[in-house]
Amino acid sequence: MTPMPTLRAAAEIPVSRRPAPPTWVVVALACAGQFLVVLDVSVVNTALPSMRADLGLSAPGLQWVVNAYTIAFAGFMLLGGRAGDLYGRKRMFLIGLALFTLASLAGGLAQEGWQLLAARAVQGLGAAVLAPSTLTILTSAVPEGAARARAIATWTAVGGGGGAAGGLVGGVLVDGLSWRWVLLINVPIGAVVLAGALLWLVESRAGGGRRIDLPGALLVTAGLATLAYGIVQTEAEGWTSAETLVPLAAGAALIGLFLLVEARTKAPLMPLKLFRLRSVSSANVAMFLCGSAMFCMWFFMTLYAQNVLGYSPLDAGLALVPSSLAVILGSKLAPRLMPVVGARNVAVLGALVAAAGFGWQSTMTADGAYLTAIMFPGILMMLGAGLSATPLAALATSGAEPGEAGLVSGLVNTSRTMGGAIGLSVMSTIAAARTGGGGSPEALTEGYALVFRTGGGVLLGGVVLMLVWLPRGVVGRG
Repeated sequence: MTPMPTLRAAAEIPVSRRPAPPTWVVVALACAGQFLVVLDVSVVNTALPSMRADLGLSAPGLQWVVNAYTIAFAGFMLLGGRAGDLYGRKRMFLIGLALFTLASLAGGLAQEGWQLLAARAVQGLGAAVLAPSTLTILTSAVPEGAARARAIATWTAVGGGGGAAGGLVGGVLVDGLSWRWVLLINVPIGAVVLAGALLWLVESRAGGGRRIDLPGALLVTAGLATLAYGIVQTEAEGWTSAETLVPLAAGAALIGLFLLVEARTKAPLMPLKLFRLRSVSSANVAMFLCGSAMFCMWFFMTLYAQNVLGYSPLDAGLALVPSSLAVILGSKLAPRLMPVVGARNVAVLGALVAAAGFGWQSTMTADGAYLTAIMFPGILMMLGAGLSATPLAALATSGAEPGEAGLVSGLVNTSRTMGGAIGLSVMSTIAAARTGGGGSPEALTEGYALVFRTGGGVLLGGVVLMLVWLPRGVVGRG
């Protein structure tokens, strides 16, 4: 799951007299921070069976190893974007990376399941502070035009590669060391990037007051987490039980309260007026739908490879390398196609390619061959994901004011990440309902196949939405 770019820079207020570092250094540091953030969305997937065995996690607990991170990431990303605009992008980069690194250390040393989940949530908070700053630091350092488009494409590809490489990195670490190193590896890397940022990054911020909407961030995060918990409860309790209905109602109430607060506060975390813009509202809904399907791909492909086909963690990671390359290829192709055929058409093409991959993957069998059960459908799914990312982000930000770069970047990323978190909860419930508690390869395959059929249907619904609602025109010239 790759956080999406925004193609506009904020109106900058320089706050340092230090000479600007070489552009390539800034781009490298921003991409390194982004790589870590996105890597940790997927790197734990290959380690899930080992985590479950070592810490005694339940099947729903495995979902929360992923969702504790993504929900905190999604819920606080708007806050992170606004904080960078107000208090300085370098400062938020450093704070977010330090928090992320310390939480990685705590997670790697966890002795109980709850300790791991708590560390993953704090990691997500650090990532939410860090991620928006990586992009605004990059756009502030690179002049507008072709150079910035290339830098953003590199940032997108690195992010996509981080998410895609998570399986391989996780497999190598789990097979060679232990599951703990999928988290501990962040500590030395984070320390190096922190030192580089302290030495070379120059502080900048956008204009505006110094108010920040912490209640809004807490409400949306609590609402999202409660909704996800309610969805997960359906696996054991059913849709009509109090154990399911109470958290679902509470989550909906918290989201409603969040919208009420945003409508009334003077400095909203998410100005609702932005959604009056067709480009912002339509692209964010499309991102939510695409994220809800595509984010699940890595989770279920890894489980299929290990639990059904008998792959080791390393073999499972290696099996997804072609998909890793495909998402990078799609991310690099998109900005070249957008000026020619238009952002909307590229986004639609990407979703259709991904839907074809999901349809192919849904034909999986318990004794599937690598080429037809993993490699080729995985390439299609991730090529489509890479193609759709940049155009949707470009459309989402095309009508926003330049001074709201951090906010819009956070909103774009939140839509996709929130879709992924809710989508994983729903898809896991669908898989569990189909297997009926069975643990045989055949039963698991039926559950996973239904997930991919459902994901393909969601993507086709997203295609219809894009064709009807996304604005026409070419985005990305210059």
